[in-house]
Amino acid sequence: MLILFFRKIAIFDPIKPQPPVTKIFMSISIIIPIRNEEENIKKITKKISKLNIDLEICIIDDYSTDNSFKEALQIKKKLSFIKVTKNKKKGLGSAINTGINLASKKFTCIMMCDESDSLSDLKKYYKIMLSNNYDAVFGSRFFKNSIVTNYPIKKLILNRLFNFLVSILFFNKFNDYTNAFKMYKTSSLKSLRPFVSESFNIFLEIPLKIISRKMNYKTTFISWNGRKKGISKFKIKELKSKYLFTLFYCLLEKILIK
Repeated sequence: MLILFFRKIAIFDPIKPQPPVTKIFMSISIIIPIRNEEENIKKITKKISKLNIDLEICIIDDYSTDNSFKEALQIKKKLSFIKVTKNKKKGLGSAINTGINLASKKFTCIMMCDESDSLSDLKKYYKIMLSNNYDAVFGSRFFKNSIVTNYPIKKLILNRLFNFLVSILFFNKFNDYTNAFKMYKTSSLKSLRPFVSESFNIFLEIPLKIISRKMNYKTTFISWNGRKKGISKFKIKELKSKYLFTLFYCLLEKILIK
């Protein structure tokens, strides 16, 4: 089936001629990394597939030990816009890299499989991207109008402290660098490669590179809900050194760019 990126509807008035009205259709690659998400993968893809958009979903299986990959392949048989592949090198960073390589639409958004991110915010991201030809939109769970539910208190405290540190070091007012759910112009995102982060810290590396390279971005408030099914793969003790590595790597890049 041929998918149109936009549709022009001409309106003719012999007295007051009007220019054609152009309706823009969303064109997005959505990257969804999975590891042991068989309980969630069908539900999230079903929700996204109901959106009236020019869409591709890139599902990257990061060494699942359950039936996540098989479930993704079954979904692919029913939905032609889904791409499914296995990660070649274990780690979330590598999975995101693989997804970026697969992305072919004008914009790319990274979403987690646990349904923590809002599809309403996805639409809002897209409108913002179109409004001023931005390279990225950064959503924050901690702006004035943000709504956050079921966020583990220990993780919340550490998140706020670390993001505050990043803001100080980069002289930037944004306050949620580590959140995965952001949208990028695909060409701009690919221009940031190579990425060195191996895990969740890739979600810090990407926005910091955009900031350091003075690319055009916009921030906005978003909502976030803690997962209801499955087990979180985020392990604070295992990741703290990786986040610090990425922070200082990006800080060094910022200094060298000057």
